Amino acid sequence: MSDAVSTHTISGLESLDFGAGRIRVSDKQIINCFADLNQLVPFKYEWAWDKYLKACANHWMPNEINMSEDIALWKSANGLTPDEREIIERNLGFFVTADSLVANNLVLAVYRHITNPECRQYLLRQAFEEALHTHSYQHIVQSLGLNEAKIFNMYREVPAVSKKAAWALTYTQSLSDPTFQTGTPANDQRLLRDLIAFYVIFEGIFFYVGFTQILSMGRRHKMIGTAEQLQYILRDESMHLNFGIDVINQIKIENPHLWTAAFQTEAIEMIKTGVDLEYQYALDTMPRGILGLNSAMFKEYLQFIANRRLLQIGLPEQYRGITNPFPWMSEMMDLKKEKNFFETRVTEYQTGGTLSWDEEEEVDSANA
Repeated sequence: MSDAVSTHTISGLESLDFGAGRIRVSDKQIINCFADLNQLVPFKYEWAWDKYLKACANHWMPNEINMSEDIALWKSANGLTPDEREIIERNLGFFVTADSLVANNLVLAVYRHITNPECRQYLLRQAFEEALHTHSYQHIVQSLGLNEAKIFNMYREVPAVSKKAAWALTYTQSLSDPTFQTGTPANDQRLLRDLIAFYVIFEGIFFYVGFTQILSMGRRHKMIGTAEQLQYILRDESMHLNFGIDVINQIKIENPHLWTAAFQTEAIEMIKTGVDLEYQYALDTMPRGILGLNSAMFKEYLQFIANRRLLQIGLPEQYRGITNPFPWMSEMMDLKKEKNFFETRVTEYQTGGTLSWDEEEEVDSANA
């Protein structure tokens, strides 16, 4: 690859090249593209535009959700057990900063290096949704009257929360360096590694213990407003995951030299490390059985999810004979409902009925 490619990146803010030829679909690619990034069409990746439209149809706002029952239950001396309160606070402590970390990674690192306008269009929508999720957690914290400083600083005070955030940050710090450029095999692999870390592991594994714990409370008619917001966030995150997997697979198609045996081994080890960190988080947040859940079930669930993630990016399963101990979690991601699972309001998304997809299906890589 030439030195020019390795030291220069098209951002979309270059001087206008008046009289230049029109963009062809074949000019477009996910990374290291030098075509005009301000020209959205013609599309090369219809899947990216389709996901953007579905995300727009998926719109919701935290203040639409009734929190009155949650507030009454939280204030009641006998409403929740100490273990249930611990689950709520610990998960909020992780979630409130986790989505900010993802948003910062998108805006300050990933967006700069994805050189395709339809993919960037989705990334802008995703960045908004990450902000919306942080808004949602703040809305829950404020509604319940929790100690805001304690919750928002938990990722710097509680080891189980801190370890996941610290792990993720190691995979984005160089990409946010303004001098970092793609265009060499080593740097392109660095970007691919970051995408796997944030989409496949951080959003695709690290959120799932907390989602399962709080949604399980909602199924038992406890903290139903909080659970409803987490249900919507889970649906959003599942769409983020699917988009990220398509991007990863498309980069592999266009840059097969990056997908070396050594890199595949590294990706497998990253995912296995992610499973171990999230399982430790499950043990720390749920040292005793509660809500019909126990740590052994979470270990199996995380291994089940990891097998799915591995297959989705073309890697072999690492955990044999594993099944899903929480099949009801798939129901939470079913967008074909006429009203919300927890029935706190009749309407769900403003145009949610237009959506039709299943997070548990393997994500097909897009055509080049």
